[in-house]
Order: sequence, then structure tokens, then C-alpha cells
Amino acid sequence: MKTRRKLLCVFVSVLVMSILLAACSTPQQPTEEAVPEEAAAPEAEEEVEETEEAESEANVFVYATTTSFADIDPAISFSDDSKIVSNCYETLTVYNPPGSEDVLGPGLAKSWESAEDDTVWTFHLQEGVTFHNGDPLNAEAVKGAMENTIEIGAGASYIWAPVESIEAVDEYTVQFNLSYPAPLDLVASSGYGSWIYNPNTYAEKGTEWLNEGNCAGTGPYTIESRDRGSRLIMTRYEDYWGGWSEGQFDKVVFDIVEDPVVRQQMIEAGTADFTFEIPPDNLAALDARDDVVVYINPSFQNMLGLINTQKPPLDDPLVRQALSYSFPYQQMIEGVMGDRATQAHGPVPAGIWGHSDDLHQYSYDLDKARELLTEAGYPDGGFDLVYTFATGDLEEQTAGEIWKAELAKLGINLEVQGMNWESQWDLGMSDPQNAQDVFVMYWWPDYVSPVSWLYGMFRTEEETLFNLGYYSNETVDELIDTGDATSGSDREQATKLFIEAQEILVEDAAAIFFYDLANTHVARTDIAGFVDNPAYPHVVFVYNLSR
Repeated sequence: MKTRRKLLCVFVSVLVMSILLAACSTPQQPTEEAVPEEAAAPEAEEEVEETEEAESEANVFVYATTTSFADIDPAISFSDDSKIVSNCYETLTVYNPPGSEDVLGPGLAKSWESAEDDTVWTFHLQEGVTFHNGDPLNAEAVKGAMENTIEIGAGASYIWAPVESIEAVDEYTVQFNLSYPAPLDLVASSGYGSWIYNPNTYAEKGTEWLNEGNCAGTGPYTIESRDRGSRLIMTRYEDYWGGWSEGQFDKVVFDIVEDPVVRQQMIEAGTADFTFEIPPDNLAALDARDDVVVYINPSFQNMLGLINTQKPPLDDPLVRQALSYSFPYQQMIEGVMGDRATQAHGPVPAGIWGHSDDLHQYSYDLDKARELLTEAGYPDGGFDLVYTFATGDLEEQTAGEIWKAELAKLGINLEVQGMNWESQWDLGMSDPQNAQDVFVMYWWPDYVSPVSWLYGMFRTEEETLFNLGYYSNETVDELIDTGDATSGSDREQATKLFIEAQEILVEDAAAIFFYDLANTHVARTDIAGFVDNPAYPHVVFVYNLSR
């Protein structure tokens, strides 16, 4: 789902950032810090492209984003496409930002309740809502969309596994009948797989039509045009059920800009309103400007390196454990990330139920790594590895370059290979014997549950999607499935099962668990209304903004 930073000598000399994570109760506040003097941002080799729409209209919001959008079909989308999908489509419920009075708020459902020990869920729909083609939203449409998503079985559709049947009780009431208790109100807030779309349009037009640059939702914006790999433009849906007020944005431009320096220059020049993944050593200088604000907030995401468990020599757990001991975690965090990251304890990040600080945590220990390699039959290393990351992500790149230097001390050559996200993901979904050795990416939730991390990346897959380390363990599968089935009725027991699964994953060294990190975003100060919601990372709900 996910994507997402040259050399050690450059970053180790950087002043350790004194930015503190914003309190959960005030996620919308910019950082406040004593800003040290910083060198001017390096000049880009290419000129910043002028955004014509931003020049001609004051009510255009420009988001300079890092990667292209692999799939904007709401039934299938499971990656950075969420930035687009979240403005076209809506969910039945919404996960509220930290500090809110309630965990969930109304979306297309104005209210909901459960019965029979959480095996029957009833959602009461908003009235007067229409899809972008004018068709009314009703219970039959919700039923059709969800049944279609479940039947396709792609992306995050697994989150609906408890559902046995869906009934349209009346025009504005839809009922979900489950085979086992599950928190379906939470599932219905997911940023993937829970979008309500027009099932008739979907059946008539199909996924290819949607990916060409079309939208079939109820959201405040619809897609005007798409230039693959370059730009996507959205325009407001005039009949949006929430209504429109003066100052809201008429258009949204997503410019795909892989170069982080160019993204920074666009923000400084005012040709972009919002971005992220700016060179970390430039954040303090940016935040010191009167026309730019840096937001640093708690997140539900982490950075992992999924290890190819099917490809020699990484099919040997001893070799994977050796790799886990060879990465200088604290050097990376203290020298590059500062207070924006903490070393991870397994795959489920801090802040999510099911996380445990008691899990074994690998530390930087080359002697231990060499001992394990010797035991595995590689006393002098003697093999090559390929580490892939998303082009333009300086933190992923830096981690690779730092690790390359350490692995060289063990006789292992690490090729650090930047790729655009779609190419990286395509390689990851190929034959494991021909794929990368370490796939580096960020993971954030579909819905806020340990299931997202454990099922998404480590449960056995017949066809690879995001288990990009190709890990397969029947015991882990059973623990994940039982924990999922138990989470709606016995959270304490589910937590124990999820932690037990993580203990095995850490022991097996199924991934390099680099760090849990904060969300860091950069915006123009004249953009009002932005609230960072870790349940929907890097998503900007533009309807809530004004200039």
C-alpha cells in the first residue's frame, strides 16, 4: 500500500532536529521550536514547473505529491491513490482525528447500531445524497457497492471477511449480517476498501474507465482530467450534499513531483500549497519562514524492509537475523530522523492496540551478525542484495546507503535501487526468485487495527499483493485469523494473539523493522482548516480547507 529518503556523511553532520511531536489533542498545530541557522535549500537542477491553474484562479489547491497513482478504482485502490479516492468517494463512518470526543463520526451513515453481540450491524443513511451522475444514494446502492468490492476480492477487501450477507432494509437503511462478531463500524471507516461508489456506473463502465480519470462517487470533488505520471485535476461537484461555502476550493491539482528539492521549491514559491517528504535537514529553515508552516504529528505508520524469505540466502532465518543486527538503528534515528522517529518494536507501531514494547528489539551488533552468518555458512558474506525504495524518498534512500556501508564490513554488497512506486511494486509482485531482496516501504492502516499490518504484509498470499517478503507461516496465519475473529468480542484475547504472531515474525526476522515515524507535512500558511488524521496518512480532505 504503500510507498515511501545521500549518503551517511551528508546526514550525520546535520543538526539533530529539536522538533517535538505535537500533542495528540492538537494535531492541527504547527511545530514550535527555536530554529537554528540553516544553509539555504540546494538549488534544483530543473526549474519549478509553473502551475497554470494556480496562477489563474485563487481557489485552486495544489498538492505536490511524491508518487503516481497506480489504481484509482475505489474497489481495488490500496496505495497512495488514497489521496485521490478520499476526495472522490466517501465511507459510511469516519475515523476522527486524535483529540476528538468520539473515535468515529458520521459519513454517509448518519447513525448506526449493532445487535446480537456485534454480528448484526445496521447503518442509517444520510438522505438527499447523490452520486456524481445524479443517481441517488440509497441502501441498494450501498449494498451493491459493498457486494461488488467483496466479490472482486482485491485490495483491502479482506476487511469485510466477517460479512455473510447485506440487506437493504428500506431506502435509507442497510444491514450487514456477520458470521462472527466484528467492529464493523470501524471497518466501515477504512481508507481502503470501504468506499461507497455507484454500483451501476461501475458495472457499466468498469475499472479501466475509472483509471482513465473518472469518478463515480458522492464526494465533494470529481476528476476533471488525468495525465498519468504527471498530473491529476479535480473539480468540485456542485450538487455535493454537504453544500458549499465561500472560500472553499473549486479545483484540486495533484502534481506528481519525485524530486524532494523541487517539491520544496514549489512550496517556497507558492506554486504548491501542500507537500511532504522534504529533505529533513531543511525542515527547520522552512518552518522559520512566515509563509510556510511545518506540521509534525503522531502517526499510525512505520517504515519496514520486507525481506525476501523465498530467495537464497535470505530463505535462512539466521541470515535474516544477521541482517537485522547489521542495521545502525540509533545512528539513523539520531543522525537523520531526530524526534520524528523511534525504533520500532515489531510490525505494529506504537499508538495502535496490539502493539507491544516487550517484543525483542534488534540492536546494531556486527559481531552478533557475523556470528550468525558464520553459523549459516557465510563467514565472509560473499553475496549481493538488492534494496528497492521509492525514488525521491530521501529517508528510505539514506537508510539504504547507511546500511550498505555496514553490510560491506560483513562482505555483503547491497545495491540501493530507487524506482518509481509503480515499478517497485510491479517488481515486488513478480516471481520472488527474480524480485528484490529487501522491499522498503511505509505501512499505514486501512482501518485502525493490528490486522492491517499483520494480514496486509505477513499473512500467506496465493497471489502477491503486499506480502512483499513472501512470508508464509501457518501458525502466524492462524493467529492472525483467530485474532481478527476475536477482536469484536474479546479485545484482550485478540491482543494476546496478535502479539504472539508478532513474536514469531520478529524471531523469524521477516522484515527489518526500522522505525515508527511521525507524519511530517509542509503547507503554505494561508491554507486554513488542515487537520492531520493518522488514520488517513497524507490524505488532505480538501473540502475542509480554504485559503
